[in-house]
Amino acid sequence: MASWTPQPAGLQEILQTIHESTDTRNSAVQRTITHKLNNFTRAPDYIAYLAYILSALPQEDDRIRTIAGYLLKNNARLILRAAPEVTAFVKSAVLTAFGDPSIMIRNAASQDIVAFLGILEPKNWPECLQQLVHMLEAANLDQQEAAFNVLEKACEDYPRKLDVEINGTMPLEYMIPKFILLSEHPSSKMRAHAIACLSYFVPIGCQALFTHIDTFIACLFKRASDEDPTVRRHVCQALVLLLASRPEKLMPEMNNVAEYMLYSTKDKNENVALEACEFWLTFAEDPDLAPYLHPLLGKVAPVLLDCMVYSEDDLLWLQGDEEDAAVPDKESDIKPRHYGGKSHGFEREANGDDGSSTKRGAYGEELGDEDDDDYDDLDDDDFAEEMSTEWNLRKCAAAALDVLAVRFGADLLNVLLEPLKTKLWSDEWLQRESGILALGAMAEGCIEAIEPHLPTLVPYLINTLNEPKPLVRSITCWTLGRYASWCTQPISEEHKNQFFVPTLEGLLRMVLDNNKRVQEAGCSAFATLEEDAGPELAPYLEPVLRNLVFAFDKYQHKNMLILYDAVGTLADAVGTALQNPTYVEILMPPLLKRWSKLKDDDEDLVPLLECLASVTIAMGPAFLPYAGPIFDRCQTIVHTSLLQYQAYQQNPEMDEPDRSFLVVALDLLSGLTQGLGIALEPHINRSQPNLLSLLTVCLHHPHAAVRQSGYALVGDMAMNCFPLLRPHVPAIMQELILQLDPEPKVEFISACNNAAWAVGEVALRYGRDDPEFQQWVRPLIARLIPILLHPKAPRSLHENAAVSIGRIGLMHPALVAPLLPDFAQAWCQALYEIRDNEEKDSAFRGLCTLVQTNPAGITKSLLWFCNAIVRWNQPSPELNSMFQTLLNGFKQHDAVGWAAQVATFPPVIQERLATRYGV
Repeated sequence: MASWTPQPAGLQEILQTIHESTDTRNSAVQRTITHKLNNFTRAPDYIAYLAYILSALPQEDDRIRTIAGYLLKNNARLILRAAPEVTAFVKSAVLTAFGDPSIMIRNAASQDIVAFLGILEPKNWPECLQQLVHMLEAANLDQQEAAFNVLEKACEDYPRKLDVEINGTMPLEYMIPKFILLSEHPSSKMRAHAIACLSYFVPIGCQALFTHIDTFIACLFKRASDEDPTVRRHVCQALVLLLASRPEKLMPEMNNVAEYMLYSTKDKNENVALEACEFWLTFAEDPDLAPYLHPLLGKVAPVLLDCMVYSEDDLLWLQGDEEDAAVPDKESDIKPRHYGGKSHGFEREANGDDGSSTKRGAYGEELGDEDDDDYDDLDDDDFAEEMSTEWNLRKCAAAALDVLAVRFGADLLNVLLEPLKTKLWSDEWLQRESGILALGAMAEGCIEAIEPHLPTLVPYLINTLNEPKPLVRSITCWTLGRYASWCTQPISEEHKNQFFVPTLEGLLRMVLDNNKRVQEAGCSAFATLEEDAGPELAPYLEPVLRNLVFAFDKYQHKNMLILYDAVGTLADAVGTALQNPTYVEILMPPLLKRWSKLKDDDEDLVPLLECLASVTIAMGPAFLPYAGPIFDRCQTIVHTSLLQYQAYQQNPEMDEPDRSFLVVALDLLSGLTQGLGIALEPHINRSQPNLLSLLTVCLHHPHAAVRQSGYALVGDMAMNCFPLLRPHVPAIMQELILQLDPEPKVEFISACNNAAWAVGEVALRYGRDDPEFQQWVRPLIARLIPILLHPKAPRSLHENAAVSIGRIGLMHPALVAPLLPDFAQAWCQALYEIRDNEEKDSAFRGLCTLVQTNPAGITKSLLWFCNAIVRWNQPSPELNSMFQTLLNGFKQHDAVGWAAQVATFPPVIQERLATRYGV
């Protein structure tokens, strides 16, 4: 095979470009260089040139060669389509550079080796793996460490790719015993690499490691008291991974392991302590291990409590004491927010989960399972950057305490009651602050046990809002937010005056604090209080609005985003109470002032539009005077965004336009539609191009989030101004039918959900047996039934599909009833846990109509049908009468058969059928 050699002109051009790239002052030059470098990737041997510059040009400056090495790593995937001679040259050149005298070159080459070994896979580059393992025995310690460093990265990044047979042998069968031996190497760096490499094979269930598992565990115990903190950190990490995947191996030694981990959780080195603390979080998260963890609670919980005190490093990082409300934010402090759009879902009865989106704790970890709907809200618990954004010991300990509280409830509180009291009433503010964090962390799991103490604790927390230290005020806001549902319970007038009103007043004061961190925590906690209080907030709307409006003039950029969220949440919570003219006059001027300041492409427009969508729905007709300019601007944003996307599709070299503006403009149009209904007619009629033509384009946009919001708008227009939508339904229906997919990709679920819901809304508005809609009944039902029957479709999709099948059935029973036996059981299973509401009512009226049309169709699913009927709390009179008629009909048709069938039902169903319907 001919070996590869560079062409002088090509080499010169690439070298010249790399030299120019070091001039970072000129952004125009940088853009040109980026463009040139991107173009080079089209040359089939570009990576060989980079490897040549890295390995074979000692006369070049190390910096230039290193840049070539990093470009090589970034373009490593090109090796998959390179010619054999190019691949051979690159492999050989990178290994040569790995032995270069310059440490910069060696480091760049090591990153290239990790990248290429992962892309090619060790089985296609065995000589590299052999050379690295061989170098572990080199006489030179630097070479040993360099090789081990590369192996550690490879073991961490792609352990499964190393666990393969190469030329008839398994390299790991040789490597793992070698790593175990090297865990006793005189160099602490070598010992740390050895333990780290071994630990990465634990989660993948690697056979070569588990053959030596007892030796491996013995080696961990031997290294447990190593003087080097990096080694101890890797020992802790290995024990965490073993606990997660092979707990049975640790259980016989659990007393010793627990003692060691408790000791390590208190290690002076925070990295060791953090890794050890992860052990308790992992332990608590596994319900099967609860019996082993329970006896350790008395020792573990107090140690976690002590880990939650701010360290000196935290305090230096936070600089949390100043009154900084007037200091503008650094743009780098503001995390990007991805707006996800609204997805149509249902509330379930208390025994089902509520399908709420992921909650985040004060320490940044996820609480509870994610549902299908990917909202990206900054919700109540998203106490963004409650300290540093980095995961640290304090956050890990608080997260572990949170999970322990959920797992052990009152037992945890019994253990922590005394140490918590000591902290909460300590003279040192740092101790008090950590106690308040712990109290918040335990709120979810220990609420029943803590409840008797809340009449003392809530006033304590409200009083603590007067603390001089901003860090104490901010954590107190968060903790009050965690107990907001208790404070807002409408138990009695006394409870309201003693707990709800003071919490409301206290948090409103914090919203206007002079410290930005306290404002952020106060505003987030206040949004939680709003959600929990709902309509109970209505009597206090004027002072609440005046405070929030005052914050519009006070807040800097970052907190303004949280303020929009709080205003939107308030509108959702109090609903039509916001229609009072006084409230409209307080709230609208500052919102419009912000609105007029922001350009159409300003990212801050997104959360403001999101907030306005909630406000328009709540204000309803009272919003009409403001609707014109807001409608026009949304229409313009939709039009401009679609044009930008069209331009991008024709020229992929362009940056992809941000879809958030389009999504949120569609959602605000949905809000206007819900709030104003047919009153929008003049605005829609004069829109140029017509809004509904643009909407039809949005329905086949490549981004699911745009389609999702488009279908939400279709459904809302069907509900609130159907005459305006109707002329466009034929074009919309074509897209809608395509969107109904029984097995959507995860990112398409919400779009499919909204499409499934919108279909039912449109069907209802056409009315009974409408000939225009009839043409779509069969294609729609042919897609909705497979969604309903698909075992892996998300619950929310089953529910929306079932409701729409019911509604189409209500309007076109003759076309749908013959299919009843195919879906009746799945239909009843999908909807029996949904809370009573109008959508469920119309869907069930549809099902009853189908059963009346085809009584035999329900025979096989009678138990499920009766279960769904008796699960209703308060069906509408019309629906209740349909239930009564059908059940009486079954009984009269075959009294003996009916009695025999009912006798097989669970007692609770029999009892309710007899009590409510006399059958």
